[in-house]
Amino acid sequence: MKVLRSIHVGLLCVQRHPEDRPTMTSVILMLGSDGPLPSPKEQGFYVGECTQDSAHSYGISSNNDLSISILDGR
Repeated sequence: MKVLRSIHVGLLCVQRHPEDRPTMTSVILMLGSDGPLPSPKEQGFYVGECTQDSAHSYGISSNNDLSISILDGR
C-alpha cells in the first residue's frame, strides 16, 4: 500500500496548475500518515497521443530516422 500511496502523492505533485500541487510539508505529512488523499487533477506533463500527423503539424517531428543520446557521468 505504501507504493500506491507514493504514486498517488506523486500524481498530486505534477498537477497542471501549481496552485493545485501540495507543498513539501504537505507531501511529507501525506507520506507519513494513512489518512485519505485528495484526487489528483489533470497532470501537467500529459500531452495526449502523438500521431505522426499531429507531431508534424506542431513542428515537433524529426527529419532523422535515428536519434542517439550519449550520457556522460560526472
